[in-house]
This record gives sequence, structure tokens and C-alpha cells, in this order.
Amino acid sequence: MDIFVLFFLVLGIYPFALYPLAIWLLSKGSSERPTKTGGDATVTVVIAAYNEEVHIEETIKNKLNQKYPADLLNIVVVSDGSTDETDSIVNRLAESNPRVQLIRQRREGKTAGLNRAVAECSSDIIVFSDANSTYSNDALQSLVESFNDPTVGYVTGRMVYRVDDDSIAGSGSNAYMRYENQLRTWESKVDSVVGVDGGVDAIRRHLFKPMKASELPDFALPLKVVDQGYRVAYQPRAVVYEDALTSTNDEFSMRVRVAARAIWTLLDYRRLVNPLNFGVFSWQLLSHKWLRYFSFAPFFLAFLVAWMSANSSSFSLVVALVLSTGIVVGAASALDFFGVNRFSIFRLIGYFFLINVSSFFGFLRVARGKRITTWQPRVG
Repeated sequence: MDIFVLFFLVLGIYPFALYPLAIWLLSKGSSERPTKTGGDATVTVVIAAYNEEVHIEETIKNKLNQKYPADLLNIVVVSDGSTDETDSIVNRLAESNPRVQLIRQRREGKTAGLNRAVAECSSDIIVFSDANSTYSNDALQSLVESFNDPTVGYVTGRMVYRVDDDSIAGSGSNAYMRYENQLRTWESKVDSVVGVDGGVDAIRRHLFKPMKASELPDFALPLKVVDQGYRVAYQPRAVVYEDALTSTNDEFSMRVRVAARAIWTLLDYRRLVNPLNFGVFSWQLLSHKWLRYFSFAPFFLAFLVAWMSANSSSFSLVVALVLSTGIVVGAASALDFFGVNRFSIFRLIGYFFLINVSSFFGFLRVARGKRITTWQPRVG
């Protein structure tokens, strides 16, 4: 039974540790891709918003004040049936600046809103921003310059969470994002980035293909670009700042929604896991997304088989005790029992526990056939 315990354990660990190690080693043998500065591409920043009266004005002004030629830049805000002052604020800004436009739709969801907004755009490049995202001053310039590489069809920037406390949600998501950003650096050198951040993304407009309302935009769109023979690149100079969630419940709910929509998207684009057609990227997609979202299964099987054979194998007993301790510590940290969140190592264990449990609940939603189309604003 030890061989099964070891197999399931390695399979669970692989997408989080062994795949990053492999992609790092491969990146060492990849030469830096040349980039050029300059360019005069027209750009439209598309912002999907639902009840974002607190952030929307600051977000729009942040984009208007970017270090990018004003005559080449426009802002489109698509309001997804907002019931607060979001529309009024955008209309007021549009009256004083013709580069700002409001599109209003009934409550259909972010993905439907992006489909509608891009259909009305004619610029060379479409940039996607969250309604609460703050860009570094040269973020747009950095994104656009990445398209000077003709193999690039989609670019994602670097997300930095602003963290005000030591909560699981705050410190955990911040550490997780730093890990993801490093992974994207290596993936971009080897072939193509697999996962991106919807708050600082850009696409060549002619590559945009309408998405299903249930698809996760910042996952489905890059996959569509790869499907058309282009790369997804990571541009760390394009920095976006957002406030991290501070509530574990909010972070968990968000992660469940993301997991469910991501799994649906993986199923819709399962043809990309074909090395004959997509080469290295098929391995990247399998490793980074498929095995990570389903890692709860091998971890559970390793736990189950280890306890079943613990009486006859010291190896299985050790694995069973380690996994049991991880579950107890992770649950205690996620629920902040006994004040364990005072220690950073417990917060990290708690966040790892949280993302695996949320993937499981996301999978259950998919198994029940439930698709998610609408969303609530992210609150820090």
C-alpha cells in the first residue's frame, strides 16, 4: 500500500512544488525574448463594474493619467445593472472627458459585459481593469510594449495586494500572489503563461472571441489566444494594486466561485491538453490548472490509504500523522482557533488548506451542473 500512498502524495504535491521546480529548470535554458520600446497602438481600457461607487472615479482617473498618449487612449465602463451611484459618477466624468464612455446592461454578469463592451471597441489593444484596480504610472505603456513581440497575443501584469492586517485572507493571498507571479515569470520564458489576473490584462482586439456568460474571463480569454496560435506573456513592470480581502469567509466564497468557473472553463477547453497540437503548453495547463484544482482528491486518497495501512507500515503511519496534523492546523488557522494566526507559518498552512477546500466545493458546484455568471464587488 505504501506505493499508493506515495503516488497520491506526490500527485497532490506536484502542481504546487514539483511543477514550479520543473518550469524553473526549463526557464534556465530559455533565452530572454527581445522586447522593443515605443509603439503607437490605440488602446481601450474596459472596466466591468457592479455597484462600485466607492472606487470607480479613482479607477477611471488612474487610467486617464497613465503615461500613455492621451489621443490613443479611451476608457469604457460597462455597468452590470448597478443600483448605486456608479452610473452617475461615470456619466459625470464622461461629460467632462470625451475619452470616457458608459455602457449599461441589465444584470448579466462580468463576462457578458466584457463581450458587449469589446464589440463596440475599435482600438488595436483592449486592456481589462477591475473597478477597484490602481495601476502603476507606466502600466499601460509596459503592457502595450509587450505586443511588439509578434508571437504575443495576450499580456498580463503583476498583481500586488495591499495588506493591512495579518489575517489568513490578507497575508495568505499576498503570499500566494507572489508565488504565482514568480511562476508566471518562468512560464513566460518557457512558452506561455497559464493563469492571469483580470485586473491588468491586455489582448490584441482581433484575437478577442466572445465568451460564454459562465466562463471566467481571465482564464478563458488567454486560452482562446493560445488556441489561435499566440503566446500569453507576463509583464512584471505593469503593476496593479488592489486591497486584499480581510475576511476568511469572503476569501473562501470568492475562491469557491473562481474554482467553479475555472473548472467549467477547463472542461470547455479540454482540447488544449493535447501535446500533439499544443506542445509544452498542454503540459503547463495540465500541471498548473487541472492538477491544482483537483489536488484535493489525491491528498484525500493519500490520507485515506495511509490510515488504512498505518498498522502495517511505518511510512504510511508517518504520512497519515503528517496529513492529519496538516488538516487540524489548517482548519484551526482558517477558523482562527486558539490565536494560531499570530504565526505566519500557520497562516500559510491555513491558506493552503483554504484553497484546497474551496476547490473541492467549487467542484461540487460543477458536479451539480451549477454555472455562475454574476459576481459581487471584491471588498478589502
